[in-house]
Amino acid sequence: MTQTQQQTQPKANARLGANNYGKAEVNLMKVSRDTPRHEIRELQVRVAMTGDFDAAHTQGDNTDLIATDTVRNTIYGLAKEGFEGSPEEFGKELIAHFVKTGPRVTGGFMEFTEYLWERIPVGGEGHNHSFVRQMPQRTGRVESSDGQTFKVTSGIENLYVLKTTESGWENYLLNERFTTLPETHERLMASFVTAKWEYNEGQVDYDAVWQRVYQQIQETFTDHYSPSLQNTLFLMGQAVLTVCPEISRIWFQMPNKHHLQYNLGRFGLENNLEIFHVDPEPYGLMEGWVERA
Repeated sequence: MTQTQQQTQPKANARLGANNYGKAEVNLMKVSRDTPRHEIRELQVRVAMTGDFDAAHTQGDNTDLIATDTVRNTIYGLAKEGFEGSPEEFGKELIAHFVKTGPRVTGGFMEFTEYLWERIPVGGEGHNHSFVRQMPQRTGRVESSDGQTFKVTSGIENLYVLKTTESGWENYLLNERFTTLPETHERLMASFVTAKWEYNEGQVDYDAVWQRVYQQIQETFTDHYSPSLQNTLFLMGQAVLTVCPEISRIWFQMPNKHHLQYNLGRFGLENNLEIFHVDPEPYGLMEGWVERA
């Protein structure tokens, strides 16, 4: 087909579907210096706006649109003027602001990853203004269709947990052509825990709930013999629902990070579950919601 034919060919009937626009990967750190003991919070933020953007897409008409550069500047500006509480509350501030100031904006969402910092211990106490970044990250999403009512989801990523005993894998389907894995009642079990949860209450202390979930996941990982990663996933969720009445349900993704006992017998050495090869891939992957019955 020639270029002329392409230009004259009738266009397909089309309409604009669900859409949004905004700014992503805005990296923000806020330092509170009101006292000699500083506080810090570091977020990576995405803000997306929804609304009447048809003209921009279908006609190239940008009238009354908020520039994405303005979105970035607003995140930093409102962080200076606000962001006194949780990242979730900051998300509500941002969405409400854009609905109020954007003629074509009716709603939107804010997603964040918070990088966690702990004080460097010096002489048995955390230093006033020196910190070390931790591996787990706090995550969340705040969305609204009107800038006044909000749906909030909070979460955790990259929580690396490991137990050196009290784990096994037995009584599974063995009489199957391609099954070669031997049963065991003693193994090393490890996983990167990813979790997200939804709330059943409007007014929530998101910081306090997150800390409770973070602590409970770790405690539950330790407190039982695990016949499977699936069973540990469920027990974690059940424990979280027990200590957090604010949460309606919680979702987990837990890969089985295999630590394989290395064969030292060929060297005349005995390996009593001491030396392991950490196998990066492939790995088993378990996902599931734990909900209130």
